Amino acid sequence: MKWKAGVLKKTVDRSLAIILFIVVWELLPRLGIVNAAYLSPPSDVAIAISKLVGNGELWTHAAASLRRSLSGLLLAIVSGTLLGLLLGWFKRLETILDPLLQLARQVSAFALFPVFILFLGIGESSKTAIIFWASFWPVLLNTVSGVKHVEKLLIDSAKSMGGSQLFLFFRVILPAAAPSIFTGIRLGGAYCITALVAAEMIGSSAGLGFYILNSQEIFQIPAMYAGIILLAILGLLLNYVLALIESRFTRWRKGLSNNV
Repeated sequence: MKWKAGVLKKTVDRSLAIILFIVVWELLPRLGIVNAAYLSPPSDVAIAISKLVGNGELWTHAAASLRRSLSGLLLAIVSGTLLGLLLGWFKRLETILDPLLQLARQVSAFALFPVFILFLGIGESSKTAIIFWASFWPVLLNTVSGVKHVEKLLIDSAKSMGGSQLFLFFRVILPAAAPSIFTGIRLGGAYCITALVAAEMIGSSAGLGFYILNSQEIFQIPAMYAGIILLAILGLLLNYVLALIESRFTRWRKGLSNNV
């Protein structure tokens, strides 16, 4: 019973801010404090979402957004992790490439969007490129940091037992750096959703970003807010899936913390 009461209390605490936010949001336009033409109440937004579900548009837009975001994010994860492992492991390589990387990471993905369009057109390639660029840097930087901050004692212990360089890399460095790598991947997931909106606002005919912009242009404000909420939910779901994958690959940390 105590366990159930604790779970219920935690659920209420976690839901309280959201419930209060929705109530205030509903009251502001209903009481005329904010013009309802600009801020649709959540009840109207819920109706817009139900219409999206009913006519099948939700699945069309959500599938397009998910495909683009996952394509860019997966490219960022693969390239960012591999390059990060190399830079963290080979100090001289990091010294050579670090100035260029530090310069490149200051360039916003949105600033590069015209460049991507020039080289790749306004099709799917340019959209994937902008999502990739936004997601790449947190993956890369966290991977480098994770490898560089592996405890020296672990490395020295493996070397003293005659471990080869491959054994050292795959059985010591990679597992020890995994928590930092997954932190970068989850940050990359958040960044890819942010970049997705901008990517879909140019030259798209489907996707939640396109739906938001199109709804604003035809002044379907409840539909616009519906798209924003659905995009936020998509981001939460992506983060949840990445967190599950992280817990699967870093399960050893729980055993370590329990022993401590």
